[in-house]
Amino acid sequence: MITADADCPRLLPSIPLPEYAYFPGCGLPHPVRDPKGHSYGRKHLAGQGPKALAMETWAENRNYLLAIDFFNMGYYWQAHEEWERLWRVSGADTTSGRFLKGLIKLSAAGVKVRERSIHGVRRHAASAGEMFADVAAAADTDSFCGLNFTRLQFAADRAAQLAYKKEHPPGEAVRVFPFLLKPELPTPAL
Repeated sequence: MITADADCPRLLPSIPLPEYAYFPGCGLPHPVRDPKGHSYGRKHLAGQGPKALAMETWAENRNYLLAIDFFNMGYYWQAHEEWERLWRVSGADTTSGRFLKGLIKLSAAGVKVRERSIHGVRRHAASAGEMFADVAAAADTDSFCGLNFTRLQFAADRAAQLAYKKEHPPGEAVRVFPFLLKPELPTPAL
């Protein structure tokens, strides 16, 4: 497990990070399906499941912020799962849904780095960049839910172009991309 450092402050530091960074084929228990998994048996209480991602309230959406924490700390599979939960409740064909699909694809690229599948990295990263471009055009704004579209597209392009040669021990949370997702949090009204 890695901890937050000065260049990557956690958005939800009170929520513990998973015991290990999972990816398919890593040899560790599936976090949810395996009884030995770090999240096995954890359920949301009634009424406490994810809330749809909305432009107006994104900074209060704990699932969204947690997924960003997971991504930035190298827990790409966990980020993917968290964003996918939000995508389901937000609606696939909404602006928020398409934006989340881009984030899901970007985190899937991180999973593919860990799986050593360069073709998968490039495919998912390119798809993420396309999703961000489409949402930017439809939303007619520079950023969405705190994240700048130009930076997101650059990050996706960069992820698709890099060579990933270093192998890391299974379960170790490792940032594989040379960028972080840093949302511009709204300033509180005085």
